[in-house]
Amino acid sequence: QVQLAESGGGSVQAGGSLKLSCAASTRILGISEMAWYRQAPGKQRELVARIFEGLQTAYADSVQGRFTISEGAAKNAVDLEMDNLKPEDTGVYYCNALRGGVPSWGQGTQVTVSS
Repeated sequence: QVQLAESGGGSVQAGGSLKLSCAASTRILGISEMAWYRQAPGKQRELVARIFEGLQTAYADSVQGRFTISEGAAKNAVDLEMDNLKPEDTGVYYCNALRGGVPSWGQGTQVTVSS
């Protein structure tokens, strides 16, 4: 299993920006995809954005045009730039890595957007 360390998050007013970062804690090969998920109180965890097969990206409709996922500075790292944040973006954001078809999860970081 891949150990993932997340950073970033916090509280911001609507319209503001935040950046999340995630990196594998050890040098590891074979990660095919990294992604960010989020879980709002009382709701199921949902995919926010993913990066795969090099630099291909995909986004949830709710964040398209506002969020940008990109490779981090280090190997096996991923960033999520979140702009024009809305109260409905509030939740715990989890980093995810897929290796050999097996997913690994970070511990999550809280994002709170106030109106």
